[in-house]
Amino acid sequence: MAARMPAIETFPALRAWQRKALVEYLRRRDPDFTAVATPGAGKTTFALRIAAELLADGTVDAVTVVAPTEHLKSQWADSAARVGIQLDAAFRNADLHSAADFHGAVVTYAQVGMAPLVHRRRTLTRRTLVILDEIHHAGDSRSWGDGVKAAFEGAERRLMLTGTPFRSDDNPIPFVTYERGGDGLLRSRADSVYGYSDALRDGVVRPVLFLAYSGETRWRTNAGEELAARLGEPMTQDLVAQAWRTALDPAGDWMPQVLRAADARLTVLRNAGMPDAGGLVIASDQQTARSYAKLIEQVTGERAAVVLSDDVGASARIATFGASDQRWLVAVRMVSEGVDIPRLAVGVYATSASTPLYFAQAIGRFVRARRPGETASVFLPSVPHLLGLASEMEAERDHVLGKPKDDDGFDDGLLERAQRDEQASGELEKRFAALSATAELDQVIFDGASFGTAAQAGTPEEEEYLGLPGLLTADQVSLLLTKRQAEQLAAQRRRTAARTAEPAAAAPTAPPVPMSAAQRRVALRRQLNALVAARHHRTGQPHGKIHAELRRLCGGPPSAQATIEQLEERIATVQTL
Repeated sequence: MAARMPAIETFPALRAWQRKALVEYLRRRDPDFTAVATPGAGKTTFALRIAAELLADGTVDAVTVVAPTEHLKSQWADSAARVGIQLDAAFRNADLHSAADFHGAVVTYAQVGMAPLVHRRRTLTRRTLVILDEIHHAGDSRSWGDGVKAAFEGAERRLMLTGTPFRSDDNPIPFVTYERGGDGLLRSRADSVYGYSDALRDGVVRPVLFLAYSGETRWRTNAGEELAARLGEPMTQDLVAQAWRTALDPAGDWMPQVLRAADARLTVLRNAGMPDAGGLVIASDQQTARSYAKLIEQVTGERAAVVLSDDVGASARIATFGASDQRWLVAVRMVSEGVDIPRLAVGVYATSASTPLYFAQAIGRFVRARRPGETASVFLPSVPHLLGLASEMEAERDHVLGKPKDDDGFDDGLLERAQRDEQASGELEKRFAALSATAELDQVIFDGASFGTAAQAGTPEEEEYLGLPGLLTADQVSLLLTKRQAEQLAAQRRRTAARTAEPAAAAPTAPPVPMSAAQRRVALRRQLNALVAARHHRTGQPHGKIHAELRRLCGGPPSAQATIEQLEERIATVQTL
């Protein structure tokens, strides 16, 4: 029996961006269409509505969805079934064809790469709409890209979806349109773009607060030399990698202190209108993930769910966690893309991955809004490159071919070498040892701006930031962070004044104590944030866009990483706008 046609009138109401993109799609009727939308914006609903329209008007007879992982195959099939589109999530390459009571199948990029001719035959047998979810995965390897092109170049329609920045390498992505810019470089072109800033304005996603933790780290190098560094301070990339590795060591003090702070934040959210709020720790490898799970149990008294790989049982564990009220989930990268757990509201970024693509995928797990006022909080190491990515949450990126590598970016390979499995290394490598690490709240990043001064873990100053109300609008978050920072600076001034008070009335007046570079930087950040907020209220422009414009005019990194001179230049510039 043939599958029944989906009833379009039963579809949920579309959001404004989905309606606009749908109208553009139906108007153009081009074979290829690329939609870029921030995680949580509703790409799946948009794609299924297009599938229903094309099935209903006879443009296509079948639908094939290509997803990155096995877990997402089930997620796509379940979402499609709810709107009357039946997709075979159990399809295997050996099956050749799906049963007649399915509208099509869901497969992975790996499946297509292994047997592109199987999928080519399926595509040519029936007029097919191919939905390529997170299309950047088609550039993961030559076999995947070539397989996708060979399998689906004969499709009636192809719909490409992505919610993250395109790839940072030079592998062209099949079926994506590239246009040459004024600089001679080829850039990807999307037919519909709905960014994080747009979704935040519409209340579709949550505001994200990044709580960056620094601290003193000590380690013994491969050569037996003991080194110490403050996480987040300017240093070579090799030293950053070593200090970062030391901080993430489960046996040190940094991770327990950060996990304790993250759990305290989770409790605040649960008590303030999000009773089922969940937390996710993203680890670099399986052994570390298990260690983090033990730490969570020690800190909270509750066991954490652990998802180690994309195996048969992993999907069930994710689904169980999503439907429960368990507090914490620990995963090794698997829950970084496309996996839908709307109750996730607190994250600990404890992984070595630092590319814009992966960072955006990871943060996308926390942004899906369920009700007005929900916020998300992500705890991360105070590493310059990560701070820059956190400050540029609203940046929209295209895939650029032939672009020179950015020397200022962090090289994931350095940290990967630092994180290498010691069991398989030489004698010198085995001698690396993380000796100690302490954590302190360095700054809070929100909407492109940096707030706060250093606060030791477990102090009332840290609690002031961890205790921010859980249900807030984006503007309320900015106002509260500004207020917290002002109170923190005022308390510091009172302590300084008390320490330098005159011992006797007759004593000569002591000269004012000069601010340290760190104190000066915090004061300038506060002044810049206040000026940006004032311009926001005058013009209605988002804070992040004003900060981005100042960076364009003055140059330099985001304010979380900016030098004193760069902050002073931006203050002078914003005063003239």
